[in-house]
Amino acid sequence: MTRTTNNIFLPHLSIVIGGARSGKSRLAEQLVTISAGARVYIATAEGRDDEMRARIAAHQADRGAGWQTVEAPHELSATLATVPEGAVVLIDCATLWLTNRLLAGADLDAETATLLTALAACKAPVVVVTGEVGWSIVPDNALARQFRDAQGRLNQRLAAEAGLVVAVIAGLPLVLKGTLPAGLA
Repeated sequence: MTRTTNNIFLPHLSIVIGGARSGKSRLAEQLVTISAGARVYIATAEGRDDEMRARIAAHQADRGAGWQTVEAPHELSATLATVPEGAVVLIDCATLWLTNRLLAGADLDAETATLLTALAACKAPVVVVTGEVGWSIVPDNALARQFRDAQGRLNQRLAAEAGLVVAVIAGLPLVLKGTLPAGLA
C-alpha cells in the first residue's frame, strides 16, 4: 500500500539495504526528508563504548534538527505502535536491532514475525535501513554464522513486504523493487 505524504508517494514500507559505509542511511534520511509530516527516527544502536557513542553523535549531527528520536534497541515493535498517523518513520537499523535481540537470547523467528506485523500495522510510512551481510566470507564461528543467516532471512522477509527496496553501493542507489521518488533517482 502506498500512502501519500505531501504529494510524495512513499510506500507503506521501504527498505534501504547496503554494506557498511555504503550511503544507505543518507538515502533513507533523504526519503523521509522529502516527505511531509513529523519525522520520527527510531534508533536501534546502543552506545556501549566511546567509539559507538561518537558514531551515534555523528549520525545525530548529520541528520540535523527536525527529527524526533526514539531509542528502541530492543522494543522496536512496541515503538512502532506509538507512531502517530501523519508521521514518517526511519528505523536505523534492522541489523543492529537483530544483533541486540540475538545477544539477548531472543527467538529471532518470533521476533521477526512480530516486527513484520508491527510494520504492517504502523499508521505511518516506514523506511528501514538494513545491512547486507551476505556478500562477505563465511564467518568462522557459530554465533556469527547464526547472525548472518538470521539477517539474510530478515532482509528477505522485509523486502517481500516492501513497496520500495533500494540497494546502495558506493553512495549510488540501485532500485530493486518499486520506484524512487523524483529527485532521488
